[in-house]
Amino acid sequence: MSTPETPPPAPPASKTTQPRNPLHGVTLEAMVVGLADYFGWDELGRQIPIRCFQIDPSVGSSLKFLRKTPWAREKVESLYLFMLRDQRRNAQD
Repeated sequence: MSTPETPPPAPPASKTTQPRNPLHGVTLEAMVVGLADYFGWDELGRQIPIRCFQIDPSVGSSLKFLRKTPWAREKVESLYLFMLRDQRRNAQD
């Protein structure tokens, strides 16, 4: 009679599991706040033309919409990555 082998424990969830992913560990709220601070609501509404950024914008209304709308969330993530690259570029100058 043999005993079933137990699988090895899973590695702890840490930042090392995705060291090259700049979005790893960044919440959607942090992205929206960062973009609003960097671009301002007016420019953010021009960059990503959705109502929650253009008409009476707020973090709360944006989060509600973005959590339900995958295509809009992808646009926010893409613009957030652009912002990070731009910040790094400006820091090097």
